[in-house]
Amino acid sequence: MGVSAKKEFVESLARGLEVITAFDAAHAALTIAQVAERTGLARPTAHRLLLTLEELGYVVNTAHGYMLTPKVVDLGLAYVSSRGVQRIAQPHMEHLVAATDQSVSLSQLSGSDIVYIVRVEVPKIISVGVTVGGRLPAMGTSMGQVLLSELSEDQLTLSIATPSLSRFTPRVTYERPEVDVMLAAIRERGWSLNDEVLHFGVRSIAAPIRNGDGTIVAALGMAVHASEVTSEQLTSFHLPLLLEASRKISADWRQFDRLPSIHMGMSPDGIDSYLPTSGY
Repeated sequence: MGVSAKKEFVESLARGLEVITAFDAAHAALTIAQVAERTGLARPTAHRLLLTLEELGYVVNTAHGYMLTPKVVDLGLAYVSSRGVQRIAQPHMEHLVAATDQSVSLSQLSGSDIVYIVRVEVPKIISVGVTVGGRLPAMGTSMGQVLLSELSEDQLTLSIATPSLSRFTPRVTYERPEVDVMLAAIRERGWSLNDEVLHFGVRSIAAPIRNGDGTIVAALGMAVHASEVTSEQLTSFHLPLLLEASRKISADWRQFDRLPSIHMGMSPDGIDSYLPTSGY
């Protein structure tokens, strides 16, 4: 774990967050030694941090090792709620799900990964298996490619160079010249199609969500099973509906950004009278 040179930096807080992020789907339970190994912390330090997190209710000590508790979800939901993201996107996403009978997600970029921040699911026997807070490699997903498409050259280089925190590895990888050509095409047409790049049997499409100055702030995406939906069906039927939903979410996002009360700690409930504005 790197340590910031800024004198205001609180190293103990950083270490506590490192301990929380040591847990994932493949490491749901960890011993003190395993936490120390995954974070690079000394075992006594890892132990003290685990005891503190246990006291605060974020982890619990079980027979299999320490495990996160549902209280950790509050940390992520605090971010989503503070931005009003869910209230902005949810009505449009639900309408899109009803029109397509496919699950729909909203994500943002974090390093070289995308992080799911809102998701509306259609119950299916076989699920794509992503949840809010989940990470996937950006270049392996249509949403990630959309989010990467308008980064500056330096930002893109930094993002690609950042180690992924996802447990998934894309089935297809690209050299930098291929990445540049692909992202330029996505930037030009305004959407991305991903055909079994991350995993066999999964196709996806995505479109950008933009704020008032045109900056991409999130990506709206839909993943389908290749056995259920062909690429032609995905682009001819699903894509126009997805693009319309992204336009409406962007319009509501721009309106929300213009509200002065958002900068004064307005509750997410305070935007109810403003959303949705774009209608169907």
